[in-house]
Amino acid sequence: MMRLIVILGLVAPPALADVTTPGGRVIECYCTDSTGGRVEMGEEICLFVDGRAFIARCEMALNNPIWRDTGRGCVSSRLPEGLQPALDPASIDAQI
Repeated sequence: MMRLIVILGLVAPPALADVTTPGGRVIECYCTDSTGGRVEMGEEICLFVDGRAFIARCEMALNNPIWRDTGRGCVSSRLPEGLQPALDPASIDAQI
């Protein structure tokens, strides 16, 4: 029985999405996307920052919600700003 208690004590509790103030008030924690929309803790979205697109996860750091880069790129059919599609369809090989 003692081993079970020790093993359970080693398991980390899940990250909390709410913060309790010293006065006992609970504050909901979440991130916001670029349009001001609410993104819950643990959710991942594609962020565009300084011309770079990457997948970021909403997490907590020092009691503050942050966007953490996951190291994965976004999958998108959208061209980055400033790039234009090819206008000459003759340069496309129809045999491919």
